[in-house]
Amino acid sequence: MKRSIVHMDLDTFFVSCERLKNSELVGKPVIIGGGDRGVVASCSYETRFFGVRSAMPIKMALRLCPEARVIKGDMEMYSNLSHTVTEIIQEKVPVLEKASVDEFYLDLSGMDKFFGCYKWTTEIAASVTKETGLPISFALSTNKTVSKIGTGESKPVGRLQLHEELVKPFLNPLSVKKIPMVGNQTFQLLSRIGVRTIKTLSEMPVEVLHQLIGKNGIELSKKANGIDETPVIPYSERKSISTENTFAQDTIDIQGIKSIISGMIEQLGFQLRKEKWLTSTVVIKIRYSNFDTETKQCRIPYTSSDHTLLKYALELFNKLYTRRIRIRLIGVKFTGLVHGCHQMNLFEDTEELMSLYQTMDYLKHRFGSDSVMKASGFLK
Repeated sequence: MKRSIVHMDLDTFFVSCERLKNSELVGKPVIIGGGDRGVVASCSYETRFFGVRSAMPIKMALRLCPEARVIKGDMEMYSNLSHTVTEIIQEKVPVLEKASVDEFYLDLSGMDKFFGCYKWTTEIAASVTKETGLPISFALSTNKTVSKIGTGESKPVGRLQLHEELVKPFLNPLSVKKIPMVGNQTFQLLSRIGVRTIKTLSEMPVEVLHQLIGKNGIELSKKANGIDETPVIPYSERKSISTENTFAQDTIDIQGIKSIISGMIEQLGFQLRKEKWLTSTVVIKIRYSNFDTETKQCRIPYTSSDHTLLKYALELFNKLYTRRIRIRLIGVKFTGLVHGCHQMNLFEDTEELMSLYQTMDYLKHRFGSDSVMKASGFLK
């Protein structure tokens, strides 16, 4: 059966959310970010015209577009709207993958017999905008890579269908940077040997790409030729990561327990960022010396930042631990996971703090997860 894969992407999602709250922002240059020392989390098309891009320092963005309005951002509102959009789409399709807070893949293979995939997708997009007020773009093709590139090329409020015979003519003139797996380092490497368009890349012998880039070269060659067998993975918020600590001796040392929680949060936060997850739910578990077990959880704005997660975890612990008896086990779990970029939710963070996270994660990747830790994670 021929595959029918849709990629849907909410246009400038954070900016669009803010415009729902304040209509005066419509048509104006807007930057969502963390103040003068922070970075751009999102920006409107009006600012992109001046060269402003995500992850750019706010100071640099304002030099490029001095009239832009900088808004701190409200991740709780964005998270709630993301959940609403997910529910709208999930009710209407057989298979949905939530790739990030504002990005979705739909597998509509076989539905042409009943509805017509393009017509069906158009109606879904219209439902999202009607029920939330948020603009959304989509592209329909035979696989995830082509559909994702198609959405990017058709924005804003794009509606694109690429039949199999149109895939190569569509991809060929585009820059190799348009392929999702091509980062800046790979692009620079390919550029040095004169490979700048997808057409040129698609004509390179696979063996050469393998020698140049490694095992990813084979996959890159396939994508340049419009081939991608990656399945749409059904979305479920039941995915979680967790860790537990059973004490050698039951304890009532609250400060010591909080230090343990801090270390657990740092461990799980690193795992989130390493695997490119964001979490929307924090769970704390306590098992007492008499084996009674209690848990408490809270829904939070999507994040993978240790300091944000620790704040919620300690608040939950303080609310949960009311019996004042010895504790045998403490556990932390993150659920409601979606794929996403770590930086996208750091509205309050400075460039220095982002740099600290990146440096610590680099050291942990290279020397092991215990190679560097915050002092709060150690027992006093």
